[in-house]
Amino acid sequence: MHGPRCQYKQYIWELPVRISHWINALAVVVLFVTGMFIGSPKTLALNPSQYVMGWVRFVHFASGYVFAVSVASRIYWSFVGNRYASWKAYFPFLTREGRRKMKEMFRYYFFISRDVPETEGHNPLAATAYAGVHFLYLVMIGTGFALYSEQAPTSIMHRMTGWMFAVVSSQQLRLLHHGVMWLILAFVTNHIYSAVLMDAKEHGGEISSIFSGYKFILRKEE
Repeated sequence: MHGPRCQYKQYIWELPVRISHWINALAVVVLFVTGMFIGSPKTLALNPSQYVMGWVRFVHFASGYVFAVSVASRIYWSFVGNRYASWKAYFPFLTREGRRKMKEMFRYYFFISRDVPETEGHNPLAATAYAGVHFLYLVMIGTGFALYSEQAPTSIMHRMTGWMFAVVSSQQLRLLHHGVMWLILAFVTNHIYSAVLMDAKEHGGEISSIFSGYKFILRKEE
């Protein structure tokens, strides 16, 4: 017979995970805004003599480098961090227990069940989505560096990314880069909504945990 639930504090998100999260969040915002201006310069409506577009491109490229380093650092930490940061957490469907938890979360998200599945780290559906969004990050980084390298066709960067132009044209690469940007924006919108929703439903400090690293977990006492 189960007794009452006991809430306890659990350290979930290590400092490198939290730093990477906020760097990525800021970089995505800056890259989106500057990318929109680069894609449609007329929206600036400013005097070209002010070299505005030059600064916009510089900020975009600098943010791209910061973003690439942050994503690479997070991938590295998935191999050396705790179990909540581990790459294994992003592929819950590989285990029977993970698939069971995914089914429970799916039932809750689609209003089939009213029971909120308790999770310590990422819930299994969210973790799967994060694996997908990190793939999109890599696509953005790869296509971004490839497009950037066009200005220096003899550079090391162009030799590393130039193979993409043998697969698709420069314009197609730009369209891919632009399209993936909107997919990431859609993810960010859903991510914020889901974080607020689960914080209200679970009362586990979902939002505050990305600042402090701690979540409040409910455990049933025997």
